[in-house]
Amino acid sequence: MATVDIETLRTQVLDAAESLFYGQGLQAVGMDAIRSAAGVSLKRLYQLFPSKEDLVEAYLSRRDARWREELARYVDGHGSPRERLLAVFDWLHQWFSEEGFRGCAFINSFGELGAVSPGITQAARAHKEAFHSYLAGLVAAAGEPARLTEQLALLAEGAITTAAISGSPEPARHARATAEHLLSASPAATGAR
Repeated sequence: MATVDIETLRTQVLDAAESLFYGQGLQAVGMDAIRSAAGVSLKRLYQLFPSKEDLVEAYLSRRDARWREELARYVDGHGSPRERLLAVFDWLHQWFSEEGFRGCAFINSFGELGAVSPGITQAARAHKEAFHSYLAGLVAAAGEPARLTEQLALLAEGAITTAAISGSPEPARHARATAEHLLSASPAATGAR
């Protein structure tokens, strides 16, 4: 019987954990459920991730990298700096429309365990700070005032939460329309610098 390398096993476990944690919540899913879904022994699971918190942090780290990569790839496919800013909200609409969308994994995780887990709190903060920095770069590239970053970040975060609660992707469209309004009223658009 061929041996499976550690990275393959780690990926299997993280795939199972992501599906279960995102779909059901961190506290509702035990290590035994992850072991079963991943098809590994409990001993092997704990060799790969010595604690559930280690597994949650690895899940969040991988999700952060993939989420930001997918967003950037989508946004980079748009022409002007203004179009790239608005493309953030178009991408959010696509994400909200995905089967099984349950909102932001970082907000969900922080809500469940942020008060008792410094690692989860740090992962959530790092994810939000990275998204904020990404938006700041787009705002700067568009020649817009830096304060617009805060406004767009709040629009995006509000859309994420509202879409999760409402079960509709439409909050992304509403946030985009508001972003367009903010861009049209900005000094860069009106020429009042």
